[in-house]
Amino acid sequence: MEFLSDYGLFLAKTVTFVVALVIVVGVIASLGSRRREHDGHIEVTALNDRYEDWEDQIKAMVLDETSLKQERKEQKKKHKAEQKARKKSEKPEEKPRLYILDFDGDIKASAVDNLRHEISAILTVAREQDEVLLRLESGGGMVHTYGLAASQLARIRKRGIRLTVAVDLVAASGGYMMACIGNRILAAPFAVIGSIGVIAQLPNFHRLLKQHNIDFEMHTAGEFKRTLTVFGENTDEGREKFQEELEDTHGLFKEFVREHRPQLAVEAVATGEVWFGKNALDNALIDELQTSDEYLLDKRDSTELFAVKYVAKKTLAEKVGVAAHSAFDTAIGKWLSRLSQRPLS
Repeated sequence: MEFLSDYGLFLAKTVTFVVALVIVVGVIASLGSRRREHDGHIEVTALNDRYEDWEDQIKAMVLDETSLKQERKEQKKKHKAEQKARKKSEKPEEKPRLYILDFDGDIKASAVDNLRHEISAILTVAREQDEVLLRLESGGGMVHTYGLAASQLARIRKRGIRLTVAVDLVAASGGYMMACIGNRILAAPFAVIGSIGVIAQLPNFHRLLKQHNIDFEMHTAGEFKRTLTVFGENTDEGREKFQEELEDTHGLFKEFVREHRPQLAVEAVATGEVWFGKNALDNALIDELQTSDEYLLDKRDSTELFAVKYVAKKTLAEKVGVAAHSAFDTAIGKWLSRLSQRPLS
């Protein structure tokens, strides 16, 4: 009985805490919703330094002392020679820079909010000899959001900066819409590529509502303001119009791919199918089988590598939510700890 009493008291406290928390977060969220754009900052990581650190750590473990000393001696000699060459040269030759971006796309392409800031930051300093590498992972989603993401990438091409897109896992549908903007597309051998098609689906509960004598009304102005509906009775005319709209969207998708990747036989691959890397290469959907990691390692000696990331500032509601989640986990943990220490009787 004591256990049940403790459990009931704990449960009551927890419910009270959660309800109070929901109210507080709701109020804060409503106040913060007026401000859509949140402050953030750009983070830049020099990947050459990271690779050099890894290389030094591995060599320190696998090389014997004599070999390690000789290796470091040669590195110092090479470094001095490079510095001497720079001093003699009136105009030191600068290495091209490769800026690395990451895009992990959900159905709404939410990452486009960060991508637009990252691209703007890069374009303030990028030169014609520089390059942008986009590490892209996306199975697609909404047409308008992925259209915006593709338009952001097009800004790089318009400035005359080379754009390479690397797909390690998947670039399908809206993901491939983004990928085809690249001057060059790389993909891992088993990456999923393609799905140049359009899909839309929705349930319809009209017969269920009718069975329970529930009326549903929908009023529109305009013959095709609504074609198909979830609760109303769908008509053949509405279905035909809905299919027509899908076909129009598919046509725009195909034209977009054809414009940015003219070497591709679009009609042959715009069936909604997907291909793994090797078959995607055979169908000219990509240009080379290569992972993003391999590409970066190949570039490290001749290019300065910089990973660019936009980090959005967390809103007050988000901070409160994280703190509340942590507090709730702590409370649960303490209660379970006390419970586990009680002798069974």
